[in-house]
Amino acid sequence: MMKKFKIAVFVGSLRKASFNLKTAKALKALAPGSLSLEVVNIASLPFFNEDLEATPPKEWVELRKQIAAADGVLFLTPEYNRSVPAVLKNAIDVGSRPYGQNSWSGKPGAVVSVSIGNISGFGANHHLRQSLVFVNVPAMAQPEAYIAEASGLFNDAGELINGSTREFLIKFMEAYAQWVEVNVKK
Repeated sequence: MMKKFKIAVFVGSLRKASFNLKTAKALKALAPGSLSLEVVNIASLPFFNEDLEATPPKEWVELRKQIAAADGVLFLTPEYNRSVPAVLKNAIDVGSRPYGQNSWSGKPGAVVSVSIGNISGFGANHHLRQSLVFVNVPAMAQPEAYIAEASGLFNDAGELINGSTREFLIKFMEAYAQWVEVNVKK
């Protein structure tokens, strides 16, 4: 029997009709059987403030538990001002603390940037990777996932309808499954 790896998915857009969230749901449906994806809600996560560590907010404690329980992590990000949204960076900061108790460390990861533009979140994708290096998340290098012109990829029900994007995402998730298999902490 094949081991099923638990993947925590972090979506950097809070918008209800977010193309990043739609893409996360598509990835969940397209993932190979060895992966179980679960979106982690970071919408109400209080901003990191070291002064709160003495009695951390319950949302921080829960986030850290969710990261620790995952075998791997997957990030979906839009691009805001050539970087990642504050909510996503905040989740990384909260999960990396308190000092010496980095919940992210060693979790095999991957980044997907999704944008309505044709630059496809390139800047956010690479900016996020810089933070992942510091928190010791080995991020899959290839294939890179830059999803452009997302407004034309989904129907009104939020389902992925673009065949070439579907094929790419299947291959991306197959590669990520292999990345997790090789890099997961034993």
